[in-house]
Amino acid sequence: MDDKTKFEIEFPIQASPQLLYQYISTPSGLSEWFSDNVNSRGELFTFIWDDSEEQAKLLSKKSGERVKFRWVEDEEDGASCYFEIRIQVDEITKDVSLMVTDFADDDEVDEAKMLWENQISDLKQVLGSA
Repeated sequence: MDDKTKFEIEFPIQASPQLLYQYISTPSGLSEWFSDNVNSRGELFTFIWDDSEEQAKLLSKKSGERVKFRWVEDEEDGASCYFEIRIQVDEITKDVSLMVTDFADDDEVDEAKMLWENQISDLKQVLGSA
């Protein structure tokens, strides 16, 4: 099993935490920006792209705050990887950010960050905050 590198990225975003939470925690919200389509059965989410699909298990969620998923294939590899999308609100300025925590192989971290940047940019367009 390869140890993956954990990374975290912050994306300032103009939207209310309640609205953002709908986009990061529901199949219909996630299918607007994260993948082409999303189905869920209980805690198992199936993310569908053009010609591939991947399943992830919802590990935890806290309303208005965060969701945490683990790809099923990572679980089968025994990897302790997950990806978490957390909504962070600055107590003073009330600025809202999305904090993304994810894991990637050492040589794929930059690529993984770029993928998140593209996806969050899609989310901002959907929200009209681009």
